[in-house]
Amino acid sequence: MDKSKVTNGVWLVRIPEADLCILCGSPPDVVKHMMKRGLLVEVSRGGVVFETGPNAILLSDVTVQGGTFSNLAEFPLLQMFYRQGMTIPGHVNNTGRKPMFIGLSNQLLAQSAYIARGTFGLADEAEIEAAGIKAEVAREIMRVKLRFAFGKPGALEEIADFVSTDSGRAELPGGVTVERKSLNVYEFRRAGESVEVDLNLGPGETYESAVRLDSHRIKLDYFSIVHSGEGNGWDKDRPCMSSIIVFQGRIYLIDTGPDVLNTLTSLGISVNEIEGIFHTHAHDDHFAGLTSLVRTDHRIKYFATPLIRSAVMKKLSAVMSLPEKRFATAFDFHDLSFNRWNDIEGLEVLPVLSLHPVETNILLFRTLWQGGHRTYAHLADIPPFSVLKQYLLDDPERGESSTRLHDVMMKSLLQPVDLKKIDSGGGLIHGRAEDFASDKSKKIILSHTAGELSPAQKEIGSSASFGLQDSLIESNIDYALRHADRYLTEYFPEAARHDIEMLLNCPTAEINAGQVLLKKGAEAEDVFLVINGVLDVVDAKQGVQHMLSAGTIVGETCALSGESSPRTYRARSSIRVLRIPAGLYLEFASRNYDVAELRRTREVTLFLQSTWLFGEMVSSAIHNRIARDVSSRRRAVGEGLSDKGESSLVLVRSGRARVLMEEVEVDLIGPGGVFGEESLFFHRSSLMSAKVTEEGEFLYIPPDALGKVPIVEWKLLETYERRITRFGASRAAP
Repeated sequence: MDKSKVTNGVWLVRIPEADLCILCGSPPDVVKHMMKRGLLVEVSRGGVVFETGPNAILLSDVTVQGGTFSNLAEFPLLQMFYRQGMTIPGHVNNTGRKPMFIGLSNQLLAQSAYIARGTFGLADEAEIEAAGIKAEVAREIMRVKLRFAFGKPGALEEIADFVSTDSGRAELPGGVTVERKSLNVYEFRRAGESVEVDLNLGPGETYESAVRLDSHRIKLDYFSIVHSGEGNGWDKDRPCMSSIIVFQGRIYLIDTGPDVLNTLTSLGISVNEIEGIFHTHAHDDHFAGLTSLVRTDHRIKYFATPLIRSAVMKKLSAVMSLPEKRFATAFDFHDLSFNRWNDIEGLEVLPVLSLHPVETNILLFRTLWQGGHRTYAHLADIPPFSVLKQYLLDDPERGESSTRLHDVMMKSLLQPVDLKKIDSGGGLIHGRAEDFASDKSKKIILSHTAGELSPAQKEIGSSASFGLQDSLIESNIDYALRHADRYLTEYFPEAARHDIEMLLNCPTAEINAGQVLLKKGAEAEDVFLVINGVLDVVDAKQGVQHMLSAGTIVGETCALSGESSPRTYRARSSIRVLRIPAGLYLEFASRNYDVAELRRTREVTLFLQSTWLFGEMVSSAIHNRIARDVSSRRRAVGEGLSDKGESSLVLVRSGRARVLMEEVEVDLIGPGGVFGEESLFFHRSSLMSAKVTEEGEFLYIPPDALGKVPIVEWKLLETYERRITRFGASRAAP
């Protein structure tokens, strides 16, 4: 019996005598992590070559950690089925044994629903029609999906075994037992041996990136395409197929695969700079980064046809065990119509239905320019043309809409454009480069592959290195200064316009990734407004290390007080800043504000920036809004944190408190800790209480001051889930 670390909070436990190999934890890209660490290797048996790997998965007790899904078993399950051969008829590794899921019953139920949505999408014609699809087309979509599923969508319970740990202890095959010791801590035992695994992420820890990427700096063009991913779910060296559209200086994503934050950071983009996302479908390699897009201080626009949105949100709802309406607070939904150009402030998008095991559309984008339109086609997860013909034209069970669906899709796939990115992964459900050998597009990129292109493929299309930017229309406008103007106006809403213009006339500077912007203990000669990119705020002594976004102002408190910087600010990505001399900034502040009051507010914002809840990816404008409405109270030992009927969020500035539920301690909070999330979410008196154990200062934030800040809401949900899970475990304990 042994264990190997896969990544932060993830372990592989091997018990050869029981023929058990258990993946403990399943965050995005976990298969790539196992590949990179040599935990999946090719073996040969009976002349058949296949991969080794886990045959069981221990699920995390909590759905999300560090803002990332903890239980995404879609690709690990596919690795078991096909790369290990566990379900391939006649395969030497198909012994009749099913993959096994181990965990709390609520996580097992969530996993079953999530896998069903991830492999089949919408469940029946009624769900498809509810997304606005005509009955005859819904029948065709369902008929084709059933063909991809070989006639029947298998329920996870039919193809996997489930073992619940609700009672605290469970029996596994081969004489192995698993015991739940505490939240996310499990122990495996067999024949006197034992192994303990801890699936918790430590304070400030996140799941590591599976793919290492170089730092790039993109241009804010008029219309360009940034190639942000050309691999697939099995490519351990490249992000999954995706693109970024830059239009009139605004940034849009096409799909959101695993580890999208790492991708954006490597390109010098903070999540707060994202205007919107266009979605093609809900497979994990195009879906798994959705939780990362709520790690922002505003609702990102979500563009999709109702059909795709319905499938995506049902899968997201399943994996997180939350009602679909909860995601309305995280995204700003904008519906697109199939087979017509939808105008989004000058950027037009054409969605066309594609055949795939789940609901999918290809996307074409264009904008008007001299001599006509400039057009980009993003053809993710398309089938080979032979499959299109076989399923739509040659199938004797085809319907009335089959020929029209085939013709519309073929016309869209082969339409000549300025730039076309093609899924060329091959097989039954992915495209073939050879189908586009006669395509007249000006430039073709072959994508969604693992490994090098073949000589035949190289004759048809190009490959794209990470960060390559194809400019279809270059810009003659400095869009970065427009962003700076917006940030300053939001941060200083009362300031005179001519004084804002004065600040905007200050020079900008490009800062390379890894460069220190302001060092702890140093005097601030300048105040910096971060226009693009991501930086870290670091205070090792206080245990502070958070990512800050575009819209953050650095050095302001130092300029107002004349004191040295209490923390270090360091560029995580390449960034662009507006550099305002400290003396000029102080003069600006005194002309427009009461400097003493401004100092008080900025001291609060500096504290907010140091906390886990408000420190990450919340812009200075949001900090400023919250700090203005915060009230402070001293609380003595034994006092409750909240008065009866109070619904404020309580943030610990100093001191400590116990969080209780029915007299069971579910958390212990110190500086930066939070209480009161339940009453904010559910609009009822909290079932939890908190008692002060160490006198201190506590900040009270009214709900109106919080507003709708997605990253804060989702961190509070994560906190709530942990506390409820601890309470449930205490009641189940023998």
